[in-house]
Amino acid sequence: MSEHQHGDNCGCGHDHEHEHEEHVFLVSDDEGVEREMVMVFTFESEEQVYAVLLDRNNPESDGIIFRIEEENDEAFLVGIEDDEEWERVSKIYEEIALQENESQA
Repeated sequence: MSEHQHGDNCGCGHDHEHEHEEHVFLVSDDEGVEREMVMVFTFESEEQVYAVLLDRNNPESDGIIFRIEEENDEAFLVGIEDDEEWERVSKIYEEIALQENESQA
């Protein structure tokens, strides 16, 4: 999924005055390399909430999906290990990305 570029008066519906308040997370990959990831949107499936994060320094790269779990009023990003769950949320993400790309065309 690609992140579209826009300015203050582009008419895309985003509130550009609050973009500096982006939610940035440090995420380590399999080799232990940390990357700054930005949460671009969330969605629900089967009473679970999921977040899609993009690499802050490479917004053209594919998004990564995490499950959001809450414990004692704190939210945590959790990797998806279950293959069935991954297939289900990947399809939802692909549909959202497709709709987003169509709306930008």
